[in-house]
Amino acid sequence: MIAIIDYKAGNLTSVARAVNYLGFSCKITNDRKDIMASDHIIFPGVGAAGKAMTNLADLGLDRMLNEAYRAAKPILGICLGTQIIFEHSEEDDADCLGLLPGSVKRFPDLLYENGMRLKIPHMGWNNVRWVREHPVFASLPDNLQYYFVHSFYPEPNDEGLGVGKTTYGIEFSSAVAKENLVAVQFHPEKSGQPGLKILSNFCLWRP
Repeated sequence: MIAIIDYKAGNLTSVARAVNYLGFSCKITNDRKDIMASDHIIFPGVGAAGKAMTNLADLGLDRMLNEAYRAAKPILGICLGTQIIFEHSEEDDADCLGLLPGSVKRFPDLLYENGMRLKIPHMGWNNVRWVREHPVFASLPDNLQYYFVHSFYPEPNDEGLGVGKTTYGIEFSSAVAKENLVAVQFHPEKSGQPGLKILSNFCLWRP
């Protein structure tokens, strides 16, 4: 069973629908026993980092996620769930989970590409350039597009954590991985067949 963590950060039903479509059983839950008994954990989310961290702490899920990571349980972060696995976010000046070394930065207010000013948030389809191989992103070429909605982006301290890069005025890490943890800034559940391939690869992954 795949546990989809419910910490009042939205975006859960579409993730569950995609996982079920792929033929995997899943449960939206904030129950520690369910999560620790699961085979895999999906940690999605939309919203603000500060509120998300408050919700996680209130539910005791901040400690549980650290425990699950140390126990080598496969974890997939999505969007906000990717940002708050790092140590700190400029959004709300929030201290985060610290599963990976690094921080989360806000896109510059003045952001340009090909002489045109870009809108913040970064919203819509964009490419991911894969910079190293990983089983969760296997068989995905560079020319595919994924759906993004975000104003902040992860900046790992260790460049070796990056698996995928995306350019939106600046280049940032849109996919990271370490040991049993993978995370993507985009929404695989809203990214058509390429996104479904990532979810399927994750659900089958045995790190």
